[in-house]
Amino acid sequence: RSQLRHCSNIWSSTELEHRLKKLYAFGHFGVVRRCRERETDAFFAAKSVKIRKRKGSRLGLDREQVSREVNILRQLQHPNIMRLHDVFASKAEMVLILELIHGGELFDFIAEKEMLTEEAAIEFMEQILRGVAYMHSCHIAHFDLKPENIMLFQKDVPNPAIKIIDFGLAQKLEEGVPFKSLCGTPQYIAPEVINYETLSTATDMWLSGMSPFQGETDPETLSNVVSGNYEFEEKYFSQTSEMAKDFIRQLLVKEPG
Repeated sequence: RSQLRHCSNIWSSTELEHRLKKLYAFGHFGVVRRCRERETDAFFAAKSVKIRKRKGSRLGLDREQVSREVNILRQLQHPNIMRLHDVFASKAEMVLILELIHGGELFDFIAEKEMLTEEAAIEFMEQILRGVAYMHSCHIAHFDLKPENIMLFQKDVPNPAIKIIDFGLAQKLEEGVPFKSLCGTPQYIAPEVINYETLSTATDMWLSGMSPFQGETDPETLSNVVSGNYEFEEKYFSQTSEMAKDFIRQLLVKEPG
């Protein structure tokens, strides 16, 4: 079905489970389960999100936060962005039926390879930037781009396609409405996040690869980010072209226009 449900009804937990089982056959993969749509035999990933029972509770997420992620995913239709197929909700949880992605994280792929050729890195970056450019054209910023949130659609194929995932921190930015937030992962966040300055889609362009700012502790990492001091160490960058280094320099701009 191309038409997404809009979750106008919030069912009880029993009704939700019954409705899901009527439409989908489930496997077991923890919080994210593989499921098969009975009507079409198509496979998807079902992501279950527990809803926080009361403000201040550490268990679960606010319904508004999950609903924001759902609304953002509904707007995004791009080959390099994970697709949302369906949504179900009860008082206790929301279940997102998502595109099934087989290849694992780009982070793990790079770790297994130990290093990528510059040509392979360019192919991945081109795909990532196409997805990011489309997202930004919709006035949506991801705010947590990192190799762990880039997945390979399939792994053991030449030139794997990538998908940007996890829009839990993403925001629809409105023109003339300043947005500030202390969000993201320490080694990947931009200086304007740490300094609690107004954020923009340019914040996504700070860093989406291996961090040159990693410290022994999070405070040390954040201090390194704010100072903006880094260098291209010979043992890591001896085979990196000047063009690639210039690209990195242009991403690591502390005060984007």
